[in-house]
Amino acid sequence: MTKARLVALALLLVATAAGSWQARGWLEDSHRLTAERATQQAINVAMTRESTIAASVEARLAELEASERIIDRGIIREIERPIYRRVCLEPDAVRLLNDSAAGRAPDPAEPAAALPGRAATAD
Repeated sequence: MTKARLVALALLLVATAAGSWQARGWLEDSHRLTAERATQQAINVAMTRESTIAASVEARLAELEASERIIDRGIIREIERPIYRRVCLEPDAVRLLNDSAAGRAPDPAEPAAALPGRAATAD
């Protein structure tokens, strides 16, 4: 009978552990459900408050008329094209700058000025 008693005691111990485990799970689920419901209730209260505020703002905005007129006028800018003068540059450089500012390309085949009268000699 001792073996039967040990088996019965073991079964009782296992049943008690399983029941305790199940009861603890139910308790934790209950706490989670309570927290979730409290959170959802807080969210609903906040949404109701925000909806009330938004409705009153929309009603007030519907009553208002535009008291301001915006006149959009184009801005006219005058851009002066620079004309280079001889301040620090040689006349050839000033001529090249003025030609490029005017959009003209100088003809590279023709010299701009006369060549010097005396050429260097090759020794």
